Amino acid sequence: MKRGEVAELAGSCGLGAWTAFGVLTMVVVGHDGNPLFTDAGLLSWSVGHRPDVAVAFARGLTGTGTGLVPFALAVLAGVIAGRTRRQRALAVALCLGCLGAGQALRYAVMALVARPRPPLTDWATHASGWAFPSGHTTTAAITAGLLIIAVRLRGPRGRTPLTLVIGGWGASVGLTRVYLGVHWFTDVVGGWLFALGWLGVCLGAVARRLP
Repeated sequence: MKRGEVAELAGSCGLGAWTAFGVLTMVVVGHDGNPLFTDAGLLSWSVGHRPDVAVAFARGLTGTGTGLVPFALAVLAGVIAGRTRRQRALAVALCLGCLGAGQALRYAVMALVARPRPPLTDWATHASGWAFPSGHTTTAAITAGLLIIAVRLRGPRGRTPLTLVIGGWGASVGLTRVYLGVHWFTDVVGGWLFALGWLGVCLGAVARRLP
């Protein structure tokens, strides 16, 4: 695929994701942050299906969506994407910049929307801050997207199964946030849409401007 086609595809996907995210954000704000659609039902199911082993696994998995792990994986994505030492250094810087700037923008959106989390009595792990969009979900999805882009760019053997594994990890981190009771499902959907939109912006900019 040519660079112009990549930029156009990234821009189209990003625009679609931002549009959907904007609509969902307006709905959340319009309902004063109250549960939407299947939010209450999914939370109720999660609270009622929490064997100790599943909770421990979910806590471990959700922990990979924050802290040093996403940044380490972003560095790995940059190393995979580049061919030479100089290209890898540039790719690492771009991946870290994409992840860091995305988190900063997400914090701003969370503060503006100020959606409360589910009731504290339903929590099965620690959480802080506002709910929408989910921070762990957004961070994991952006990181997974960077890794997938790097893998598809380099084109190693078995890249399709690897892409599915990476994407599954990114999606699963978001689902653990609902299972552990610290986010509504629409918070997670908002995180996925935000991540897709931000990746579209970053990939489109890189495809247009870098040689």
